[in-house]
Amino acid sequence: MTKKTILTVDDDPNIRDYLEALFTDNGYNVVTAESGDAALELLKDLRPDLITLDVEMPDKSGPWVSRAIAKDSGLAAIPIVVITGHSELGYIIPKAAAFLAKPFDADEVLRVVRQTIGS
Repeated sequence: MTKKTILTVDDDPNIRDYLEALFTDNGYNVVTAESGDAALELLKDLRPDLITLDVEMPDKSGPWVSRAIAKDSGLAAIPIVVITGHSELGYIIPKAAAFLAKPFDADEVLRVVRQTIGS
């Protein structure tokens, strides 16, 4: 069985590293991006099964990245799980598969990922 791939986009290296370890330890392939620009560059060639996306980043914000993904027919079907420290901003990415506030619970993140794309 082919491992599912998750693209994790967050400007905080601690969050990126933690999510990468969490997902890898649970059988997923993981690619990370430190910015919206880096994520969009990766998505030129990468078709992940799921994207975790921070809302506030220094270059392209999560909502901007989400809109760019939605406009691309090759990417639009990829589910996005928003993981952010700004829980009041959940409404700004309305098509997100899920919305998780930082600090997050690892079991909850895995539950959401498994519900969205399976193991």
